[in-house]
Amino acid sequence: MSDTFPRASRFAKGYDVEQVESFLGRARVAYEENGRGPAMTSWHVRTVGFDLVRGGYDVDAVDAALDRIEDAFARREKQRGEERSGSAAWQTQLRTQEASLRAQLARPDGERFPRGSGMELTYDVDAVDNLCRRIEEAFSMGQPLPPDAVRLAVFKSRRGSRGYREASVDAFLDRVVELLVVQTV
Repeated sequence: MSDTFPRASRFAKGYDVEQVESFLGRARVAYEENGRGPAMTSWHVRTVGFDLVRGGYDVDAVDAALDRIEDAFARREKQRGEERSGSAAWQTQLRTQEASLRAQLARPDGERFPRGSGMELTYDVDAVDNLCRRIEEAFSMGQPLPPDAVRLAVFKSRRGSRGYREASVDAFLDRVVELLVVQTV
């Protein structure tokens, strides 16, 4: 098997090489088959996960490639959406998605997402709220953030009710990235 990406050192963890290669192969076929082959969307690319193993592929290199692949699928989805519904209807759909996101963004700081419980790992409330304010401001100005501003966001960990539940924040930010990608491609 060739090395598509640089490898992490033998003492550091990276993405499992076989899993990455397998996914890239499926993505290539899905993209080249142009809808006639296996179904794959930008969402599948955005949400794929790989095991971390010693000496695997460099995480940053794979993630950067996945972002480019996601953008390619999103461009195709946008094109198909406009062809199917017309450009005006597609734009209306995007505005509806944005309005749905803005409703959650408009919630007060500290109340945008459910809080964790017990000793569960959670995201720092202030950091998440800061990003949400940036997203809301960008939407209000009609100049969405680059998708990487959300994709690459990292939050300090907290425990329990001192932070927002990770799954809730991740699901919301996934929807934000989905919208930002189709708005910017």
